[in-house]
Amino acid sequence: MAKEKIVVEGGTPLAGEVHISGAKNSALKLIAAALLGQGESAIHNVPLISDIVVMSKVIETLGGSVRRDGHTLHVDTAGVDTWETPYELVSKMRASISVLGPLVARFGKARVAMPGGCNLGARKIDMHMVGMEALGVHFHTDHGYIEASTPNGLHGAYVALDFPSVGATENAILAACGAEGVTVITNAAREPEIADLQDFLCACGAEVRGAGGSVITVEGRRPLHGCVHRVIPDRIVTATYLCAAAAAGGDITLRNTEHRQLAAVTTALRQAGCRVDCGADYIRLTRTEPLRAVPPVQTTPYPGFPTDCQAIFMAALLQSRGTTVFVENIFQSRYRHVPELIRMGADIRTEGRVAVVCGVERLHGAEVVATDLRGGAALVTAGLAAEGITTVQGVGHIHRGYEELPAHLRALGAHITEEN
Repeated sequence: MAKEKIVVEGGTPLAGEVHISGAKNSALKLIAAALLGQGESAIHNVPLISDIVVMSKVIETLGGSVRRDGHTLHVDTAGVDTWETPYELVSKMRASISVLGPLVARFGKARVAMPGGCNLGARKIDMHMVGMEALGVHFHTDHGYIEASTPNGLHGAYVALDFPSVGATENAILAACGAEGVTVITNAAREPEIADLQDFLCACGAEVRGAGGSVITVEGRRPLHGCVHRVIPDRIVTATYLCAAAAAGGDITLRNTEHRQLAAVTTALRQAGCRVDCGADYIRLTRTEPLRAVPPVQTTPYPGFPTDCQAIFMAALLQSRGTTVFVENIFQSRYRHVPELIRMGADIRTEGRVAVVCGVERLHGAEVVATDLRGGAALVTAGLAAEGITTVQGVGHIHRGYEELPAHLRALGAHITEEN
């Protein structure tokens, strides 16, 4: 039976090591991209989280097969024979929209339910459509479904994105793999997960160049096959443990991670008074003195401060000395964790995209509810620093993106359990 709540007794500094899991936001897209290979791919370092289960079921519903062996997924898409994804699966997870591009590339058409996932305000998929329309895709929405067709086939094109959307960039790349000719995507998202997707596709035989920069080139219509690939480490999970140690105090080392992908976060943690030491595949954070406020934190596309880290870093600063201003530039409704943090004694005021956090002397445990993935992680982080017991409900959100979060925190010395 799935556990329904996480119970945290705060006040204990963290110490020890954690091995960081593979990146959720990369692994999900690689599973979708395997649809292009029409064979078996072995994807290593896949996290044991519920979103991966959902995406695996999407592939199986399409006619493929997915077999897990520890942290390796064997994804065989040779038997995929349909281009329609069911609402009951897609509605659970935003990332399921990433099958749209591969299905269009493979079949010339697709019918995909409108995606679900965390409710973070308007997360329009218009940019996904605009990118693929340039390649010759026609879209029609009908009763909660997106229907795509290519009456004149897919052709290479110049795709200029209005905003460097990760999902729109990924879908444009995936659709372009099935297009005749060369596609050039400008104002592309630069996140490390895009580069990981490029590496996967190239291992499958695709010709994709430029990922990590703002211009990506795809030469389409190449025969693709399965491959063996290892998912990059999860930079948001890394940031979560760093912020947890910053909140609770202590000395932790994170292995199998990449500090260069988190420069904006580690810089902010140093400004707050933490010592952060980085090596080839590790990050060590030490916090022994009270935290202090930092300059305004503005979420921006990579390599700026990640929107996925905003709530978690905010939780770390609740007892800092001074006032920190947060500006959320990516999503409209990403302060849904704030009322729950206030229940724990936090002093936070919000107006539109701005949140002002005034450090308080102490936090107290409370009954709180996670309303989204990163907001849930923020509540756990705050609970580690609070006096008394914090009970976090809605932990299904947390399980979407964190592998064994309570167990790993216990290994670091935290008093934390999962209960029914």
